[in-house]
Amino acid sequence: MTPVDLSTTVLHAVRRAVREDALRAPVPARVRVERTRPGGRGDYASAVALQLAGLAGLRAGEVAEILRDRLAGAPGVAGVEITGPGFLNFTLDAATGAAAHRDLVHRVREQGRRYGHGDALAGQRLRLGHAREVRAAVTADAVRRLLTAQGADVHLACDGEPDPDWARLGVGTEAYGMPQAEAPGAAHDEPRVPGAQAEALIRPVPAGDTAAALPARLGRDAARWGLLSVAGHDRAPLGPGLLAQTEANGLFRVRYAHARARAVLRGADRLGVAVAGPGEDIDATGAAGLLTLLDAHPGVLAGAARHRAPDRLVRHLDAVAAAFFDFHDAAPPLPVGEEKPSAAHRSRTALAEAAGTVLAGGLSLLGVSAPEHL
Repeated sequence: MTPVDLSTTVLHAVRRAVREDALRAPVPARVRVERTRPGGRGDYASAVALQLAGLAGLRAGEVAEILRDRLAGAPGVAGVEITGPGFLNFTLDAATGAAAHRDLVHRVREQGRRYGHGDALAGQRLRLGHAREVRAAVTADAVRRLLTAQGADVHLACDGEPDPDWARLGVGTEAYGMPQAEAPGAAHDEPRVPGAQAEALIRPVPAGDTAAALPARLGRDAARWGLLSVAGHDRAPLGPGLLAQTEANGLFRVRYAHARARAVLRGADRLGVAVAGPGEDIDATGAAGLLTLLDAHPGVLAGAARHRAPDRLVRHLDAVAAAFFDFHDAAPPLPVGEEKPSAAHRSRTALAEAAGTVLAGGLSLLGVSAPEHL
């Protein structure tokens, strides 16, 4: 069972309790579960009972007991315990967890860079407009990529004549001349694309630089990363730090993690270490955080598309990179010294490949390259 599976299981328990009138509270859109902290009990924990207690007019402990009764015997859950004021602590079935890890890694490797793409927006035709400014153009381009990855048919437009220098940042527009909205969220004139749904203009805080100057100073990749790395209401960091090959630079961390993952595969090939196949278990030593993030990737992509927020994907990729390095240090994927290749090395190599695949796919959606070597 993955964290996403567990979250869904808990959410079903909440719905069942409400349906049975044991709990009178609105059902949340999602339930958050997280790894148990040091000293805690079980594998995962959730504060959903504390979240619902006030709304239900009950103590958190009472809500936790209601949910525990409905979680007993759930597939993949070996035990549920209540701690503190009403935290739910989950112990997962080891066999089920191993199968989930195996299926997750195989799914990522099988789907490649399209892992996390979906059809939630299939059939939707959107006309996505943006202000005539370089950050707005790059943000709209990234949002278009995210929406398209979820199945939407997106028509990109600008509220003025596009700047030809946007092409230096990988941005192209299919139409222009969209009238500006009278206010945020206001409707536009009728869409020029038949059947398309018009949206309000994308207007992040301007970059304060031109489309010609940015790539000349930073290059396309660093410029795009800087423009997309924070929410639109914050000023984009566009300083020389984006070019520094240091741990302080998020772009370097993510691309270096991808390059290291690819290096693992090259090393495995040289040493004759075969990558674990679909039927082999995955050694999760040091990889709990990484597996959780890989499992969450489809949800992150869907959320970034839904909220028109590519910065969510930027933060997620940074977290995946950090988790990959933690895993790599805790359980080196390749044999060291006189160590002979084993099943553990095969499975760790498969996990490294999956991590690199997610990083490359995410960078692609941001319009940033993922080099094999740094």
